[in-house]
Amino acid sequence: MGMGLTWAGRPPGCCACIALSPGWWPRPDCPIPSHPTQMPVSLSTALRVVGTSLFALAVLGGILAAYVTGYQFIHTEKHYLSFGLYGAILGLHLFIQSLFAFLEHRRMRAERQPVRLGRSVALCIAAYQEDPDYLKKCLLSVKRIAFPDLKVVMVVDGNGPDDTYMLDIFHDVMGSERAGSYVWRSNFHARGEGETEAGLQEGLAHVQALVRSTTYSCILQKWGGKREVMYTAFRALGDSVDYIQVCDSDTVLDPACTAEMLRILEADPRVGGVGGDVQILNKYDSWISFLSSVRYWMAFNVERACQSYFGCVQCISGPLGMYRNALLQQFLEDWYHQTFLGTKCSFGDDRHLTNRVLSLGYQTKYTARSRCLTETPTRYLRWLNQQTRWSKSYFREWLYNALWFHKHHLWMTYESVVTGFFPFFLIATVIQLFYRGRIWNILLFLLTVQLVGIIKATYACFLRGSAEMIFVSLYALLYMSSLLPAKMFAIATINKSGWGTSGRRTIVVNFVGLLPVSVWAAVLLGGLAYTAYSQDLLSDTEVAFLISGAVLYACYWVALLTLYLAMVARRCGKRKEQCGLVFAEV
Repeated sequence: MGMGLTWAGRPPGCCACIALSPGWWPRPDCPIPSHPTQMPVSLSTALRVVGTSLFALAVLGGILAAYVTGYQFIHTEKHYLSFGLYGAILGLHLFIQSLFAFLEHRRMRAERQPVRLGRSVALCIAAYQEDPDYLKKCLLSVKRIAFPDLKVVMVVDGNGPDDTYMLDIFHDVMGSERAGSYVWRSNFHARGEGETEAGLQEGLAHVQALVRSTTYSCILQKWGGKREVMYTAFRALGDSVDYIQVCDSDTVLDPACTAEMLRILEADPRVGGVGGDVQILNKYDSWISFLSSVRYWMAFNVERACQSYFGCVQCISGPLGMYRNALLQQFLEDWYHQTFLGTKCSFGDDRHLTNRVLSLGYQTKYTARSRCLTETPTRYLRWLNQQTRWSKSYFREWLYNALWFHKHHLWMTYESVVTGFFPFFLIATVIQLFYRGRIWNILLFLLTVQLVGIIKATYACFLRGSAEMIFVSLYALLYMSSLLPAKMFAIATINKSGWGTSGRRTIVVNFVGLLPVSVWAAVLLGGLAYTAYSQDLLSDTEVAFLISGAVLYACYWVALLTLYLAMVARRCGKRKEQCGLVFAEV
């Protein structure tokens, strides 16, 4: 990857400073060194666009051909068991992803470059109806961050009487001598009730002056959504700092988190943003929060670690991320005013922030050495609504991300195609098996899903060194039964706006998410009944396979549930026993 050299007077990532590589493309403000054999920029860009487009079509076409043809390498008589090309492609994908994730972790562990502490960093905290206990833990962890002169800006989405408790907590924890606050009747894009133009301008000036002159500042403003809150912090800071770190108000930060992310950005001027390892603060509150915790670990330490190897992490999560402020200020207005199908976007703020960095040709990275703990839903319905909202932003940002495939490593193109279309292939497979297959085919599919889950879980146990990761295989059932229909529902309602989940101080139950899950369950049960009714009499061989498969499947669930009861269930509901990490003890 790059050596991180810079020349005085050159912008970060300038082509005069670093060698051209498949994962980099010069920005418009980057001077192009003259060379008699250099290809014109417009022609080179066009060739890269065509090349990556053809590559994406080739990947999709290859997977589609393997799926449609159903080519099988080996199979038993009457195809009771088989192994085909489509399965081989998916297996190879998981192997390659795991390999590069391992290599990236080895690179992280070998990193020894000292951190340059002369840079200025501002930590921006977005808050909305936060649970008082979580907010206090967040602010206490902020005070323990081992980074000199760290500026802290907390912006609260709401300025009513029900929001002032967060301001009180801020002053109690951060102290009054270095902290300043302001209750703003408006925000940057909407006037408060009865606010005049002169009052609005005065408020704008006051917010900016307060944020820039105070070490710790807290702003309560007119409600406008999370993106409005983040915009206020970014706009008020302006160019007063070198880097901006983002954080949510339900997050507990590791003392070294800031320094570790700064290390990545300072080491390579081609990197525009970096994210850290987000783990679960309340993992033992319920079964859904525990399964989310093992899924989080896989998402960050396998999927994003692999993306980081190629410099193309596609989402720097809101609880823990850092950006070059010069870049952020460059696309701030475009990021805030994002629209999709004529509607202003109000969710997927962090994913679009990452996409904006990628759109400029900068790399995005992940480091497991920067860590945090964050809250996750403990109730099934709230988790389902959260996943639906995240799926909306994923599919919307997938389309935006595709515009910049040519500026980055081909891995970004390949992985985007595979992960973007996988749910559709999976749904087609399930429907085909449940309506056109045999009972044995359905059972074999369920066994295969859990087998893949066990293989991934075994690798995770090895990589993390924790036996708890064996429960990754249980998440496969949650994905098949709930997340898969939620993804389809997300596409159907992709323009529906809102935070998606309620504030944590008052939990509001939303039953809309149950609609796609109920429809999906009806489809599967109907298919199972139809297959059982229409199937011919079973042969002796098929009966033997069915009995063996059913026993094996039952043994799997008995074993996993027994382990779950022994290792996890006894700890669930004990909120004070949240995590053994040192930085959770705040």
